[in-house]
Amino acid sequence: MTDQQQLDLRKDEVEAGTTTGLASPSVDVTKERQNSLWSDAWGELRRNPLFWIGAVLGVFFLLMALVPQVFARGADPRSCDLSNSRGRPSAQHWFGFDTQGCDYLANVVYGARNSLIIGVIAVLVILLLGVLVGAIAGYYGGFTDGILARIADIFYALPLILGALVLLRVGPSTGIPIINSRGPGAVAIALALFGWMTAMRLVRSQVIAVKSSDYVAAARAMGASGRRILVRHILPNAVAPVLVYATITIGVIIAAEATLTYLGVGLQRPAISWGLQIEAGQDSIRTAPHLVLFPSLILTLTVMAFVMMGDALRDALDPRQRA
Repeated sequence: MTDQQQLDLRKDEVEAGTTTGLASPSVDVTKERQNSLWSDAWGELRRNPLFWIGAVLGVFFLLMALVPQVFARGADPRSCDLSNSRGRPSAQHWFGFDTQGCDYLANVVYGARNSLIIGVIAVLVILLLGVLVGAIAGYYGGFTDGILARIADIFYALPLILGALVLLRVGPSTGIPIINSRGPGAVAIALALFGWMTAMRLVRSQVIAVKSSDYVAAARAMGASGRRILVRHILPNAVAPVLVYATITIGVIIAAEATLTYLGVGLQRPAISWGLQIEAGQDSIRTAPHLVLFPSLILTLTVMAFVMMGDALRDALDPRQRA
């Protein structure tokens, strides 16, 4: 019997709710479907130039955050000389100097670390909350779904920036340790708490669509627990849209952090951040436009990199988007 015939036989057994031997056919079919999905998606991504542009930019900025001293040409961002204040770009100092006479290239490069740390931490928290709440709401439905959906609606009432702004404003006065400061962790948590709802709805809708599938019914008939069915059979089929959302959201969070910092409620000095640099340079936009231009340009490219990767991933994982 060929491999294809064996696969067809296993699918027939799943649909009939029967088993052969000790192996779970629903697990085999799920793995086959997932392998096919990701192999097809990778084939689409390899042919998408936007994906490669975004990936190259993303890796570049990731390396910039990990080893900033290499990209800063050995300059110290905190070594300043007021005699160089607002100095224009030159062959020796590509980005010029800031108002304190610090090398601006080094400051912009070192600003990537905080931005990416906040973006990654916030998205991890968003995925944790979104996947957990969405999976429970979608699988159990009924009263549980109604309560969790209403909680998500409450958070939806406040926009991302406004909600994080209010939390970071009142946080230091509440005494809650996690938001008692305005460091990268506090900013990331504040943004995540008002950004998990879309991930929750994506997971919920996917779980509702998948839980009535034949292979899920077969696993249930074989006595699998609800947690096992949810983790082994349902969530693997719900991960694709969430992965797309997470990739795009990293760029959104980085832009949101820069906005909060620009408004004075995000990171605080002596932290190094693109938002702080844009805020400090706005008063010198006429005499020293490079103080706003360079951090804004790097910020835009970083956000664009993750958005392009997310768009390419969405097209690759959605068969309806393919020609």
